[in-house]
Amino acid sequence: MKLRLVNREFVVSFFPTHFAITAVLLALTGGLVTGQSAAPPLPPQDNVTVEGVVRNPVGETVGDALVRLEGKDAAHSAELRTKADGSFRFSLSEPGKYAVKAEKPGMRDRGVNAFAVSAGEKKHVDLILEPLEAGQVNSANSGSRVATMEFDDKPNFTVAGLTDWNNMGMHGSDATVRTSEALAKETLTLKNGGTAKNPELDSKPGTNSPKSGESEELLRATREEVRKMLATKDTADAHRLLGELDERLGDPLEAVREYERAARMDPSERNYFEWGAELLLHKADQPAVEVFTKGSRMHPGSARMLAGLGAALYASGSYEDAAHRLCEASDLNPKDSAPYLFLGEMQKSATALLPCSEEKLARFAREQPGNAWANYYYGIALWKRDRGSGNSAGLQQAETLLEKAAAIDPKFGEAYLQLGILRSGRGKFEQAIEDYKRTMEVSPQLSEPHYRLGLAYRRVREEAKAEQEFRVYEEMEKAETAALENQRRELRQFMIILKDQPGPRTASPR
Repeated sequence: MKLRLVNREFVVSFFPTHFAITAVLLALTGGLVTGQSAAPPLPPQDNVTVEGVVRNPVGETVGDALVRLEGKDAAHSAELRTKADGSFRFSLSEPGKYAVKAEKPGMRDRGVNAFAVSAGEKKHVDLILEPLEAGQVNSANSGSRVATMEFDDKPNFTVAGLTDWNNMGMHGSDATVRTSEALAKETLTLKNGGTAKNPELDSKPGTNSPKSGESEELLRATREEVRKMLATKDTADAHRLLGELDERLGDPLEAVREYERAARMDPSERNYFEWGAELLLHKADQPAVEVFTKGSRMHPGSARMLAGLGAALYASGSYEDAAHRLCEASDLNPKDSAPYLFLGEMQKSATALLPCSEEKLARFAREQPGNAWANYYYGIALWKRDRGSGNSAGLQQAETLLEKAAAIDPKFGEAYLQLGILRSGRGKFEQAIEDYKRTMEVSPQLSEPHYRLGLAYRRVREEAKAEQEFRVYEEMEKAETAALENQRRELRQFMIILKDQPGPRTASPR
């Protein structure tokens, strides 16, 4: 295991080495493993700093905003105004649990940001103020206190057990189900501050599986040592790491409970995100929506929290709400690709244009013109908007964008496939046939181009070739379906008990 401690948080990757357990324990305790002499204790550091920047939804800083800080365990509260660059800084004498919120006339905070801070720690918190709509009243103008800051908000669900995936219904079409599964896996890529690398449908099981060459024996030994350390030093970081180990060892029920314990001890952005991602991975859609919603209220500057919320809403069937959350995430940091990729994947499966998707995907293509996915998804949005409308200019622009995506990445099978679909719809069957053939060359694992090619051959009256392609498609589709069912069984579903319902049920049907 390779383990780095960055800003008091773990960044972990596993590989088979006898130094792994030692590294984990050093990071958890700040000391040495039994049998080694301890280093001299550091002098106490009681000073605590909370600093950050207040911005508007498009990333511009907000000066002269009132920032309130309130403590729960420490009898300390304060307020100050941001500088011209939107920055603020509190110097506190006691560690503990705190919450911070910004106010300004004509604007409102998206939510309370609650967190725990330890002695000597410097905590960075970014806040978002958005303009009020007509008729709304700002609490700062009305003289009311800042909204109640709840540190112990209990979830409205309990994870009661596990069930096989085929014991539950599915929400939406097969394409929608596959998209939601792909988005759940992509959400995992954001756990350690990464970005979604490939939003194309991937039917592999969860990325936390220990079947990728990791030593199960080492993982189990490491988990046991972490449990021993928790008996003497109970920390949120240790619970989060234990959750990661449990998931890798195929015990998601214990993993989600450890992630929840970590979030309760320290309601940080990372702990809330990883808790929500674990729920989403195992198809507990509504609980994931609840956790990501609370995490977004507490950490309004987190684009990945909104991306996770969007993925969870999509999985639960709230497609328009999901799109809105992804659009908000893209506004927080317009240069971050992940929200656009999530939104584009949703748009690809949608039957019609999703709210705000055209505008945001246009910005994606404009700001990242050399990104093949940016051109591809904007082209998809324009095609969904104008197909069947007779707007040849819009369809021509979509075709140009898809051609550009394929030129940027000649191995981009999805771009050639979509080009063929678009051109078939415009009566360009000979060009479409070549597009489908090119798709098969660069992405031979895809079955859909065979079906599409069969349709195109039928339109040009080549029935023998059409029937051959249909047969290939049916064989590939059967194999894909069987493989997908086996992989789904490896990721068992959480069984959820909702507090307002009498008994257990499986994760929300999709």
